[in-house]
Amino acid sequence: MTEFTARILVVDDVDDNRFTLVQRLRRSGYENVEVAANGRHAIAIMEAKHIDLVLLDIMMPEMDGYQTLEHIKRDMRLRHTPVIMISAIDEIESAVRCIELGAEDYLPKPFNATLLRARIGASLEKKRLRDKEVSYLEEIRREKQHSDDLLNVILPSAAVRELKSLGSVQPRRYDGVAILFCDIVGFTAFCDHHRPEEVVDHLQALVEAFEEIAHAHGLEKIKTIGDAFMATAGLLRPVDAPLVAGLDCALEMCRAAGHIGPEWQVRAGVHCGPVVGGVVGKRQFLFDVWGDTVNVAARLVGAASPGTVALTEATWRDLGVRYRARTLGLVEMKGKGPVEVVECAPEVTAS
Repeated sequence: MTEFTARILVVDDVDDNRFTLVQRLRRSGYENVEVAANGRHAIAIMEAKHIDLVLLDIMMPEMDGYQTLEHIKRDMRLRHTPVIMISAIDEIESAVRCIELGAEDYLPKPFNATLLRARIGASLEKKRLRDKEVSYLEEIRREKQHSDDLLNVILPSAAVRELKSLGSVQPRRYDGVAILFCDIVGFTAFCDHHRPEEVVDHLQALVEAFEEIAHAHGLEKIKTIGDAFMATAGLLRPVDAPLVAGLDCALEMCRAAGHIGPEWQVRAGVHCGPVVGGVVGKRQFLFDVWGDTVNVAARLVGAASPGTVALTEATWRDLGVRYRARTLGLVEMKGKGPVEVVECAPEVTAS
């Protein structure tokens, strides 16, 4: 809004007064002028159109200037519109009452044209500055929301809450956490034979589906690493039986992958135990987890057949033989030596 593009509303029940005031405004360069013969008409105009300034007479039938001003200042949509009272009542009590009700200024009739022009200019400048402030605050709010959205993409929701309330996320040791890794079989070969846009579109669809599946099972996505998807159960979000939740989630991912994009097959590894979790990075935050549990889960993926979930035999026994599985025998695992590994497939889970 520039000064002379502002829309001004003149409210007076006398035709000659309205005409005179409108003419003076136009001679001062204000062409965008609305008129109303009483308070009710004025409010109807303000509700229908954006008004930058109201010049309001006090003595009017039906709804006088005091009542109109009070209505404007009580309406949350209209209350910040500046109002200059113009009246033949030259009494200090009337001026005080108008100012107390929220009027921007008060001018007695007959008014001085130069003084009127100065008061209008000052009121519009105040409104312009306030509109600018509101615009800046709204921009700050949008940027803050954008920042919060980005944090929720990067960090688990519980970590975001802790970061916002305390300014940091304390590193902790967590016990009994299920770690899930799931990757795509033959992904590198697929990338070599397809356009980048096609690769990313299919990968995006798969990751979105995995995010929904993980959320439904109470898991939290930690990150994607290339074509690998990593999630946890029982870390920052309480979950009954994290190991069961992790395995059920992995099995559903294997089942769902064949119905997404180019009928990819995936394989997964799930392991449960203690981990250390925390936020690293300064320019780019990353919540991550470390420890032997994470390493074992990551290495189990490589042992799994396409469309299955690999666990250690000891982990499978912790499930109470709830799931049927077949043994892959002893698998050499870096840092662990030979470890017996079993695998579960969606079609052979017990009912």
